[in-house]
Amino acid sequence: MSSPKRRVGLYPGTFDPVTLGHLDIIKRAVKLVDHLVIGVATNASKTPLFTLDERVAMVREEAEKQAAGRATVEVRAFDTLLVKFAEEVGASVIIRGLRAVSDFEYEFQMVAMNQRLSSEIETVFLMADPRHQAIASRLVKEIAILGGDITPFTTPAVAKAVIQRCKENP
Repeated sequence: MSSPKRRVGLYPGTFDPVTLGHLDIIKRAVKLVDHLVIGVATNASKTPLFTLDERVAMVREEAEKQAAGRATVEVRAFDTLLVKFAEEVGASVIIRGLRAVSDFEYEFQMVAMNQRLSSEIETVFLMADPRHQAIASRLVKEIAILGGDITPFTTPAVAKAVIQRCKENP
């Protein structure tokens, strides 16, 4: 008898920085798949606070705690088309988090395009936990730059790294 096929999911993002909202989605995504690849993307339209290597390390450090033995987790950088990366890692599902209606409009377009590029890969949306709906990496960075308290939005280690980086690059 053959063993069941391992279900691989891909959760992509820039994670600059990784927030409690991201970690909530990861914690819930590992309930749906056997192996979760967290794809840390380069995004030419964004000016990241952290380098790609720093973001990968930060996500790896925080994400593995969320798996809690439910699924294996792998964090990888990518700079290709999302569907190509999903095929490369063997993902049958792309996992996306939704915070608000504005997220849905963008994601709806992305799903349509991804479906045209590969009909074998499904997209699953997880609604952000209400406690985390307002959290966006962009806003976390803005709060930190302006000297505000970001500890309610990130883990202590990430908050420390963001605050340090903001001091280095005023």
